[in-house]
Amino acid sequence: MANSSLVTEFLLLGFSSLGDLQFVLFGVFLCLYLVILSGNVIIISVVRLDRSLHTPMYFFLGVLSTSEIFYTLVILPKMLINLFSVLRTLSFVSCATQMYFFLGFALTNCLLLGVMGYDRYAAICHPLRYPTLMSWKVCKQLASTCIAVGFLMSLVGTNLVFSLPFCGPNKVDHYFCDISPVIRLACAESHIHEMVIFLCGVFLLVVPLTFICISYSFIVRTILKIPSTDGKRKAFSTCASHLIVVTVHYGSASFVYLRPSTKYTTGKDRLVTVTYTIITPLLNPMVYSLRNKDVQLAIRKVIGRTGFSLKTL
Repeated sequence: MANSSLVTEFLLLGFSSLGDLQFVLFGVFLCLYLVILSGNVIIISVVRLDRSLHTPMYFFLGVLSTSEIFYTLVILPKMLINLFSVLRTLSFVSCATQMYFFLGFALTNCLLLGVMGYDRYAAICHPLRYPTLMSWKVCKQLASTCIAVGFLMSLVGTNLVFSLPFCGPNKVDHYFCDISPVIRLACAESHIHEMVIFLCGVFLLVVPLTFICISYSFIVRTILKIPSTDGKRKAFSTCASHLIVVTVHYGSASFVYLRPSTKYTTGKDRLVTVTYTIITPLLNPMVYSLRNKDVQLAIRKVIGRTGFSLKTL
């Protein structure tokens, strides 16, 4: 990332324009962050401890929850500190590092949601071949590929942004170092860089989303052929949670990233960004625990075993 930058640090404006309302936001965001952490930790623990959840579907859910924890860890602690701090600066290297890890985990989540769609397709449309199609070896390879591709593309995007010279303005009109608000501060022509980043965004957002839509078209066609109403309801219920998370995650991310940075609008984009940095990680454990009977039962079993263990001490 060698460049001729004169800027050594960035000032994150965040929610500074809201004045005293920042203290209210601090309380709200802190509570949501704690719920995100506890919810995803519960999902990971239950999937790991309960043998009935040792299936590909819940393996990917565990990987997604782990990624969500680190995803929010990159953004939310610094944002919470800045809500109380007057000095909201972030060094040049720290800003680049934050962007790299944020994009890395965000892109990993996008790809994981695509893989989870394929898992549902294989389970419902090819039940007899499912053990072969989604063997543990295949699951681990798919998860590793999602992580590797996510962080590789993140490296490309971060390098494109910070290879530009930053020689004047350093006020980032956002609560973290995101692509659009940072690249707007560059003091050189950035259209080529933006075009490459946009094409990468199309590849990593539109392609998995298209794959998910195609998978679910086959899933719906297969489910409609099931003769019993209970069978149809059970098949749809295994997909409903995934579809809710996909809709919120891809919808908000596409709104922000699948357009040029020149069309970045501070207030509206910040609100949408809150959706996929806070609401989506919160939605993931809540949807999968509240709507999924297998997870609910596993949580009760784990709590029951823990309670029994504590009584015996």
